[in-house]
Amino acid sequence: MSVFITDLAYFLPNAPVSNEQMEKLLGMVNELPSRTRRIILRNNGIKKRYYAINPETGETTHSNAQLAAEAVRRLNPHHEFSVEEIECLCCGTSMPDQMMPGHAPMVHGEIGGSPLEVVSTSGVCLSGITALKYAWMNVATGQSRNAVATGSELASISMKARQMKAISAEKVAALDSDPALSFEEDFLRWMLSDGAGAAFLSKNRSDDRPALQIDWIDIYSFAHEMEACMFCGANKLEDGTLKSWREYEPEEAIRNGVFNVKQDVKLLNAEIIPTAARRTIPLIMEKRDLKPGQIDWFLPHYSSNYFRKPLKEGLDEIGMNIPEEKWFTNLVEKGNTGSASIYIILEELFKSGRVKKGEKILCFIPESGRFSIGYMHLTAV
Repeated sequence: MSVFITDLAYFLPNAPVSNEQMEKLLGMVNELPSRTRRIILRNNGIKKRYYAINPETGETTHSNAQLAAEAVRRLNPHHEFSVEEIECLCCGTSMPDQMMPGHAPMVHGEIGGSPLEVVSTSGVCLSGITALKYAWMNVATGQSRNAVATGSELASISMKARQMKAISAEKVAALDSDPALSFEEDFLRWMLSDGAGAAFLSKNRSDDRPALQIDWIDIYSFAHEMEACMFCGANKLEDGTLKSWREYEPEEAIRNGVFNVKQDVKLLNAEIIPTAARRTIPLIMEKRDLKPGQIDWFLPHYSSNYFRKPLKEGLDEIGMNIPEEKWFTNLVEKGNTGSASIYIILEELFKSGRVKKGEKILCFIPESGRFSIGYMHLTAV
């Protein structure tokens, strides 16, 4: 059974934040201006992002669930649409507001409506696309007539100065010669931001409105071969395993930064492009008989412009040479919103009027958590 995305929406909290305004909202570590912000921003290419932070008080303006709910409320798949029509709600995020209950019931509580099926998907950037895949399969198998999927992130609450520690002069000096260091724990605060996206899925579509048919969503995990690379709520030991927050005394966990988002930069730099392109694409090319000439639009979610050139080179090496004029992303203006990013990218393209009927869209969503990669193929109808 064909399933269509009949509408997309996103929500970015408050006013856009320029590069020069970031530190005012996030705060200065040890009350000292950052010596690394400009270098990192030069490498990642982001010029604007959004934070759920009141610029006057520094207080959080939205919870993660509220961000997702705002995106859902902006959906309008047909005239006089009401959230009471939603039959299945699938919500993905890297970090929900609480450990229990799940993220989806909290979003349901925010939007109201009627009794419905809720599904929470966890992970990092892929959690948004796994939510979308569940929603797609739910409608395709006739379990529900429609479904809403979301991806949302409230990164700023973990990036405030109170959560961070000072950076050594040696690390600052190394940044220019080794830009990959930008992805370490100390520097991620200049790369991540807040936002939410939502998609409405249905087996029915109106002939007078554009829609996107979901052709397939393929997700591959390489955790059987790879160590954890991006993690939170744990620290990485010398043998590559993670020590959970549950194994620490409360004060020890805070002292050791267990709840900070961390990344194994050496592993990330060595493996993310080989895994995302050279190891995953051949599997999909064979499974789906996918050829680069069939693709009209390529929507990559990458965390930084630092990865754009290596990604292009990696794709070219295996014969998936998609010209850059077919690439579409809005990282520079919308920021890196993790699991919400692909929704926000797709929404902007979908509503731009640039996509013609019959065109094929390939979406790319990598997750460095323990190296999981997602690709989604859509047809404009």
